[in-house]
Amino acid sequence: MKIDLTNKIAVVTGGSGELGRTMVRTLAECGASVAICYYHNKAKAEELKVQVDKDYHVRAITVSMDVTNQASILAAKSEIEKVLGVPDIIVNNAVIQIPQWASVLEQEPEAYESQFRSSVMHNVYMAKAFVPGMIAKGGGRVIGINTECAMQNFTTQSAYVSGKRGMDGVLRVLAKEVGKHHITVNQVAPGWTISDKCRNTDGSERNFNQDFPYISQVPLGRRGTDQEIANAVCFLASDLAAFITGAYVPVCGGNVMPCI
Repeated sequence: MKIDLTNKIAVVTGGSGELGRTMVRTLAECGASVAICYYHNKAKAEELKVQVDKDYHVRAITVSMDVTNQASILAAKSEIEKVLGVPDIIVNNAVIQIPQWASVLEQEPEAYESQFRSSVMHNVYMAKAFVPGMIAKGGGRVIGINTECAMQNFTTQSAYVSGKRGMDGVLRVLAKEVGKHHITVNQVAPGWTISDKCRNTDGSERNFNQDFPYISQVPLGRRGTDQEIANAVCFLASDLAAFITGAYVPVCGGNVMPCI
């Protein structure tokens, strides 16, 4: 068996970012046409589109999108459908980065608001925009990018965790509401992941202290890679995962393990 997304149309929010770029390339490698959604980094999105066109010979477009703004998402939807068609797969990957994590007593209220907008409302707006089209097509895939932090609840994580745990609730309810339409709704939860910013120009990982406490706590004894996250996304986007929905799938080497 192989993951075959031929004739599928995927939308990736945060598609020009570190993790998003790998997801876009991997979806394209599996045969999907891809809408690369970006907020600030148009140049990186356009560079990625050129690479996708050249290496994978699938259709790709770049589209500006503010995931915290419903009107912006609806405008992007119109552009995507005009060029590519009605999407089969949405990957809700974008998030507002918190400049500095702090304790609950010290964290700025604006940090909680930003995480609510970019985690909870992002997923709500994307569902409202794209799920009706999936219903009309008779199926689809909604994939949210969560985090292992949502299970850890460590100190200084409260703003980030509050948004991601709210997102988890929205997507689990959505899974129950749209399952009858053959639409699956799942989450991929990365750990501390190796991406381009952690690599040398030859692709090797930059010098890193393997004795760092994080590594010692991971059962598989290493950090995961952006490619491993993208692999999980493509699996959940495929027919191989047609009977999986409502799942929170950690891709973190066993650093967190959901229990029954």
